Amino acid sequence: MLHRDQPQRRIDRIPAVWLVIGGIWSVQFGAAIAKDLFGLVPPTAMVWMRLVTSAVIFVLVVRPRLRGHRRQDWLVALAFGVALLTMNWAIYQSFARIPLGVAVTIEFLGPLAVAVVGSRRPRDLVWVALAAAGVLLLGFSPSNLNLPGVLFALLAGAGWAAYILLSAQTGKRWPGISGLVIASLVGAAVLAPPAIIEAGSTLLEPKVLLLGVAIGLLSSVIPYSLELTALRRIPPRVFGILMSLEPAAAALAAMILLSEFLSASQWLAMVCVVAASVGATKTSRPPAEPVA
Repeated sequence: MLHRDQPQRRIDRIPAVWLVIGGIWSVQFGAAIAKDLFGLVPPTAMVWMRLVTSAVIFVLVVRPRLRGHRRQDWLVALAFGVALLTMNWAIYQSFARIPLGVAVTIEFLGPLAVAVVGSRRPRDLVWVALAAAGVLLLGFSPSNLNLPGVLFALLAGAGWAAYILLSAQTGKRWPGISGLVIASLVGAAVLAPPAIIEAGSTLLEPKVLLLGVAIGLLSSVIPYSLELTALRRIPPRVFGILMSLEPAAAALAAMILLSEFLSASQWLAMVCVVAASVGATKTSRPPAEPVA
């Protein structure tokens, strides 16, 4: 008979670096699968099913305590939910229009901006210049890009930046991952009307429901669980450097599952943004207090 904590013990034996990488691959393969299914389930409905799946699973596992919180705590959690919703909805809208790897590369400008602004050191302007060079390179390959797709990716980056900043405040006010559970519920509730209007009765089909659950597991539940376990064993700075691999993982997942190939200039642009993210994370000052 298996002990209840045996699965957790098995996960704990895996090196933390591989847990982070596994989470990255899970997110990006989930995104590639979702894009391949946009003909069946529109992007907004796909994001909604992803949020509903993660919210339901997190509620059942975490069972957050709702009483005893002040009005300010709820406002922070609601803002966190809006940031989570914006980040996910905008990036799905983006890669519905432009290549997945390019969308994630542009989106990554959000956390990069947070890292650079938080440092406030003149030498970090090098990373800004490197990221700007990457963006300019993307402008030289407009054949498979369009303005709405780029703008949605930038909006996703802004949502990601807000998510990072609000996660610290949420972690201070809500124990464990209760704040994330509330944020997922907020996102699912806000997105429900447009998702239902967009997809209609398609959402009730068993095949679509199963696909929604699968995307939710791949894109939210599995990666978050792996990353949370990894963060207990590695410094946040190392975690941030590893997360800089997201754009490359997105491009590779799109190549494997979607036969979506990037041009040489797009690959070079991605290298610039990833290098800027690694550099900004590696040279940033340690935070004064832990960030959730």
